[in-house]
Amino acid sequence: MKSVITKFFFSYFLCSTIVSNASIALPKIFTDNMVLQRDHPLKVWGTAGKGETVTVNFNGQNVKSKADKNGSWIVTLAAMKFGGPFDLSVSAKSGNITFKNVLIGDVWICSGQSNMEWIIKNTNNAAKEMAESNYPAIRLFTVQKSTAYIPQTDFAGGEWLECSPKNTGEFSAVAYFFGRKLNKDMGVPIGLINTSWGGTNIQTWISWDIMGKEDAYKNIDLATYEASAKNAAQNQQKFLDAMHHDKGLEEKWYEPSTSLSGWKTTKLPQAWENGEIGNEDGIVWFRKEFELPDGKSATLNLGPVDDMDSTFINGKLVGSTDEWNKDRVYSIDATVLHSGKNVIVVKVRDDAGGGGIYGKPEQLFIEVDGKKFSLAGEWLYKPSVLTTGFDIKNTGPNAVPSQLYNAMIAPMIQYAIKGGIWYQGESNTHEAFKYRTLFANLIADWRSKWKDSFSFLWVQLANFMQPVATPAESDWAELREAQNRTLTLPQTGQAVIIDIGEAGDIHPRNKQDVGYRLALAAEKTSYGKDIVYSGPVYQSMKTEGNKIVLSFTNTGSGLMAKDKYGYLKGFTMAGKDRKFVWAGAVMDGDKIIVFSDAVTDPVAVRYAWANNPDDANLYNKEGLPASPFRTDDWKGITEK
Repeated sequence: MKSVITKFFFSYFLCSTIVSNASIALPKIFTDNMVLQRDHPLKVWGTAGKGETVTVNFNGQNVKSKADKNGSWIVTLAAMKFGGPFDLSVSAKSGNITFKNVLIGDVWICSGQSNMEWIIKNTNNAAKEMAESNYPAIRLFTVQKSTAYIPQTDFAGGEWLECSPKNTGEFSAVAYFFGRKLNKDMGVPIGLINTSWGGTNIQTWISWDIMGKEDAYKNIDLATYEASAKNAAQNQQKFLDAMHHDKGLEEKWYEPSTSLSGWKTTKLPQAWENGEIGNEDGIVWFRKEFELPDGKSATLNLGPVDDMDSTFINGKLVGSTDEWNKDRVYSIDATVLHSGKNVIVVKVRDDAGGGGIYGKPEQLFIEVDGKKFSLAGEWLYKPSVLTTGFDIKNTGPNAVPSQLYNAMIAPMIQYAIKGGIWYQGESNTHEAFKYRTLFANLIADWRSKWKDSFSFLWVQLANFMQPVATPAESDWAELREAQNRTLTLPQTGQAVIIDIGEAGDIHPRNKQDVGYRLALAAEKTSYGKDIVYSGPVYQSMKTEGNKIVLSFTNTGSGLMAKDKYGYLKGFTMAGKDRKFVWAGAVMDGDKIIVFSDAVTDPVAVRYAWANNPDDANLYNKEGLPASPFRTDDWKGITEK
């Protein structure tokens, strides 16, 4: 998951704060084009000269405050109906500031990891979506990435922008599609604050007030971590220098005649994290010999590479791409290839997160005259620079909890909001059972800090990885279950997207349906609309002989199988031996009857219980998919 690595590892001690001097100043969340929350008392705060009287004028209100001995001041404006645009002016003896084009509407925090961060220009139909994104009543704010060991008073950077084709391409796609539907349906201005960071776990988004009490962290000395991070910043620069002066390039590892001393064997395609290289950033060279019948021109396909590749055949550079997650397809001139043995060498540079040549085996081949020669399988590899050699491990936003809360959430907890949307969990699948507590804690923590039980909505993890041939345990299924269980909290909702994921890509390009389904949940939980906002949700089971009868809520106008033949799929059944087998299922009104000839005394049913339940097809007639579930409470793999 690509992110810039140059300064984020140590930006915690560079994080900007509100200027505290004689000049009047406000945090960066206050800019032209901002949206202020309607129907809610509004706090406006900042700094000025010690003891100065500060006056805030907005929409007919004139409120004064006196700066304290540190120069801090705050005022509270009375709640207002939606509308605008207005000017908000702040004045004192030391100066005046006026913010223009301010709207009153609904403000939503949009947070999580890379699928929330995923920008519009990388989604399906991106050019059309951007061209049609002229919504002046929607405003966009992207929080600049930063980490900190203590709560900050201001963001490292960010500004409010009007939603327009000029501004939307780099903005969160999920947030935009969510806000677009709300703006259309509710008719009020929408402010979207995107504060997200790819590859991050949930712990870094929860305050130290909560995380510091966890057994795993309560003995942590944050001062030691801070000193370590400063040292890591110096090592980070050494790492970057080594990346710039790649010894593999300097020693010409791309030449067919290069020495193979120190090269090891691996299998491709696969992400570094899943093989011998491990969870590393840096540069790794891959090499493979292959045979061709002749030396004609050809097309080389490598599949997706994370982040950057430089590809050589027989010592000649044939292609280079600096765009992670993009399929590499290179045309090879006939003069490059030989009859008989050829040598391909791929230099892969990974700046952060996952790395490698990681697509499907069928994506890795060279094609000559319409005939494909597979390149999948054994390759040689040799790292030229890896992070472990520079002692910069455990220095990113996941190294110690609360860093992103401190830098990217805490600065705005006085800013009134309507609610939050959340897309995260991929980085916590290994601890899905623990996520039950962590996720509930995050929601309670944020609500406590805002002193507001605002609506909180999230995206359940999409289907991902290769489907399985036989029923099996799944940490992704257990993470989805943890998300499901969190719906017991008030004012919460969930968008189920197990039908729009991609087996070979953790970042589905269809973000339109994600935003749409989140908006449905918002319209029900936050706006009180009487709509069908969710697919079927498992409620209870009853055993009848060799069958199990399931009951559901959120059936809408009725259950349906999204299959041209009307067959339900994705169900498994087990007896007391706890061995699950594929099961048949039929609809009986708003109930489903599950059965299997292999289980005569059934005790449990599971539905869509897999990393990639690609065949799960239970919906309601409103077209919303059922959430995965299980009727048993047997210990899962992440609880064991």
